[in-house]
Amino acid sequence: MDGTVLVADDDRTIRTVLTQALTRAGCKVHATSSLTTLMRWVAEGKGDVVISDVVMPDGNGLEMLPKISQDRPDLPVIVISAQNTIMTAIQAAEAEAYDYLPKPFDLPDLMKRTAKALDARMRSPRPTTDMTPDDAPDDLPLIGKTPAMQALYRLVAKVMNTDLPVLICGESGTGKSLIARALHDFSDRRSLPFVTVTGSDLADIEGPARILARVRGGTLLIDELADVPDEVQARIVRMMDGPGEHVPRFIATSQTDPGQGISNSGVREDLYYRISGATISVPSLRERVDDIALLSEHFLTRAEREGGAKRWLSEDAADLFRAYSWPGNVRQLENVVRRLSLTSRADEITRAEVENVLGNQPETGPVLRGGDSEKLSASVARHLRRYFDLHGTMLPPPGLYPRILREIEAPLIEIALEATGGNQAKCADLLGINRNTLRKKITDLDIQVTRRRKLM
Repeated sequence: MDGTVLVADDDRTIRTVLTQALTRAGCKVHATSSLTTLMRWVAEGKGDVVISDVVMPDGNGLEMLPKISQDRPDLPVIVISAQNTIMTAIQAAEAEAYDYLPKPFDLPDLMKRTAKALDARMRSPRPTTDMTPDDAPDDLPLIGKTPAMQALYRLVAKVMNTDLPVLICGESGTGKSLIARALHDFSDRRSLPFVTVTGSDLADIEGPARILARVRGGTLLIDELADVPDEVQARIVRMMDGPGEHVPRFIATSQTDPGQGISNSGVREDLYYRISGATISVPSLRERVDDIALLSEHFLTRAEREGGAKRWLSEDAADLFRAYSWPGNVRQLENVVRRLSLTSRADEITRAEVENVLGNQPETGPVLRGGDSEKLSASVARHLRRYFDLHGTMLPPPGLYPRILREIEAPLIEIALEATGGNQAKCADLLGINRNTLRKKITDLDIQVTRRRKLM
């Protein structure tokens, strides 16, 4: 790499790591913990790429992006943030950030993105919008730090201001309607109506005309497309094909992805090919187990803000939350947390109290029960497809094969160690590998080994 990189982060360790890595790669680096200093450097014409945190001691990193875009439209800005919400990703896209990465970030990935930004620094800037962070709601419950959710955030930000029809697929309770609403509220159509319809709203022959008159060029959300009768689906096709003065953006939700098998999906083939200009797959809660603690904390904080007592989950209670299958996904988790916040006898919610509540919930059991109907290869293929979709028309960075194997191998060994209580002999036997091989992999993959209680 060749160029000068400006790094702004209040974490000294991150500044040191980035400075060393970028310097070794051939870049000049200026690093600071102050946005004021960063903006002075930018004003002086320094830097070919900026890497900036969001929350800084003297301001918000997103708020300086419009100023940089105005003064130096050819200067790419890569935003890194520990605020792992869809809000941050959308605000970064709206504020013209060149790229966005959540913390903790993968250093090789950040280096590749920086190299790409250096190569593209002379490109014309993207069109601006009048959206500012202050325009956004402060309580959008689409949060998550897992790779699955971060990929979803990026895709939402990428298609938000296009006119492409969007099909949002995911199980009940995953937040499909919230994503549809976010696509509208953060888009150029946000000042226009957002109208949600079902098959019954379009059942009579005058239904489409009435709906189009209501939406007036805004966003039309068709809820649960597969439940819409075939005759009504044909009307939707004509609505999408018919010219009009105020053409709305079409979004539809579906609990299954018709692309996995149109003939058995309940969705007409001609409608599917029209509505799936972009497809957003929303992961189930069991596909992002590491987000359960974050979501639980969010819902407990919301309950406290609404007048409830301050509550938190005990370690055993949190373990049980992670082991539960959550067939109702995020919506079920929210209801359970709200109930526990009201009924808990003490500030700390115990495992016994969680067991009492989940005993009245469907499908009490380990996470694996929720995935019995899907082969592992199909699940892996779905995640890989999402990873490729994330890069749009570009290919992922080179070295994909060993990187994917490493990402699968590390959690496999970690989970096996946890299941065997940290006993390496039992773990090696479970995995079917030599104990010395296991030890080498633990070292190479930097896996922390502790004695854990065996999973139930």
